[in-house]
Amino acid sequence: MSRKKRLQKKAEKGKKAEQKRQAYASRVAAKPKTARRKRVVEEGRAYIKSTFNNTIITITNNKGDVLATASAGAQGFRGSKKSTSFAASRAAATAAAKADSFGMRKISIFVAGVGTGRDSAIRSLANSNMEVLAIKDVTPIPHNGPRARRPRRV
Repeated sequence: MSRKKRLQKKAEKGKKAEQKRQAYASRVAAKPKTARRKRVVEEGRAYIKSTFNNTIITITNNKGDVLATASAGAQGFRGSKKSTSFAASRAAATAAAKADSFGMRKISIFVAGVGTGRDSAIRSLANSNMEVLAIKDVTPIPHNGPRARRPRRV
């Protein structure tokens, strides 16, 4: 096959591809645009996990589907600053703002852990535009289960 014929075939292929693209674009343009409605969740739960190193806030609906998450580390705090109460309150405010976009108005708060960010995260969620229905401490406490680890030597 000569060079000229090869170039002609290539040009024909390009024309066909362009015609396909135009046909697809016209089909897409002809479809009526339906605006996607955002989910509206009136009531939900906030889970605050406060450790010695970080505070993680997860906001879910009542079924347990996660709507928003935030943590002190995700807010840009690094190292020992992640464990502060200020970082926890900023993370809670961010999570509350994300949940507010779903239209959430009522919230039940479940707190786990022994970190310093517990109270400030609760306060920050309460100060957002949400009505707090309940606050429950769900920190796991052993009822004398297995033998404890040896004490840490410092």
